[in-house]
Amino acid sequence: MVELDLQQRRTLTWAGIAVVLFSFGGSILILALPAVATEFHANVPALANLGSVLALGALGALPLATLADHFGRRRLIAIGVAGFSIANLASAFAPSLVALAMLRVVAVCFEALVASVTTALIVEEAPPSHRGSAVSLLAVLSGSGVLIAVVAYPILAPHWRWLFAISGLGVMAAPLIWRHLPEGRAWQRVRVGGSTVKLLLSAPWRRRVAILAGATMLVSLVLEPAGLLYTFFASSVLRMSPSTISLLIFAAGAVALASYLAGGYLSDRFGRRLPAFALTAAYTIFAGLEFVTGMVGFIAGNLLWSAFASAATPVLGAWSGELYPTRARATAESAASVAAAIGGIAGLQAVAALSQSIGLGRALALAGVVGLAGAGLLLLLPETKQAPLPD
Repeated sequence: MVELDLQQRRTLTWAGIAVVLFSFGGSILILALPAVATEFHANVPALANLGSVLALGALGALPLATLADHFGRRRLIAIGVAGFSIANLASAFAPSLVALAMLRVVAVCFEALVASVTTALIVEEAPPSHRGSAVSLLAVLSGSGVLIAVVAYPILAPHWRWLFAISGLGVMAAPLIWRHLPEGRAWQRVRVGGSTVKLLLSAPWRRRVAILAGATMLVSLVLEPAGLLYTFFASSVLRMSPSTISLLIFAAGAVALASYLAGGYLSDRFGRRLPAFALTAAYTIFAGLEFVTGMVGFIAGNLLWSAFASAATPVLGAWSGELYPTRARATAESAASVAAAIGGIAGLQAVAALSQSIGLGRALALAGVVGLAGAGLLLLLPETKQAPLPD
């Protein structure tokens, strides 16, 4: 067991609270998508358009993340928590699908901001030999936020608005995070100046940005539509009840919590490069296959997808943080979110178009085949295990 100093414990505590809050609020729409579709009379193309609009929120997180590289991590995390909490509260009163989409764009913008900045902060503050494990703890906290929503929704279903109202209470945590979250020591040690985007476009960082962005974009071709539409698929195609869907998500979440820790351990022991490739390839395959293998295949595929994707999360989180300089780390993390948004939009629109002719399940499976290429691109990145963080 690694002994953390007081500042590291405070950082993990308050950054963890921010992660739990954004993962709770960010999971509500996916859980409640069948109820939202019923209330607003939305079909698959309409839901794909909703997902595409939501993905645009990551674009707004990029300029905000650059501020975190100039003015510190603490303030932007607190602002992000306040931003998505207010948007979540307003979502509870959305009168139409269009209004809900606009509010969720704002929420996604601040959620992506908090995700990128907290990852950068944890990588910077963790002991070098345990960065993967530190990111895995952050991932466990993220999974805990999802599990809270999973447990709560069957009790409240189909009243999805109540969950958004509850999530809006997170605004009260923002001033506490502003006050109690320590500023990152690694960020304080470097001299920040000039454009972080310009820095990332210089050698050697631009090659790393391009490769990781390409890999993220290709993987998102399947992950975004599969992640958004799998509850809708389970409800409309497999005729699973909200309680059954939540039970499956709960089981997948339990698998995920163990996998987060396993992934962090694997990453710290065997490095980033090969585990990232193997795990990404595995979860991309299962994310597509589960939609064309019937009820049994859907359940098994969902659990395996959750296991491999969760194990990959701390590996990729630690690796991406180590690939970039401290002066631009938050910006680089957010740039990956932008790449994921672009890939997600392309995947959602492709699935929506293909589903009209070959069916939703086959369209999602086909996206998985294309997304598998993203895993191969990861092999072009250097190994960074226990390497000093570049300034």
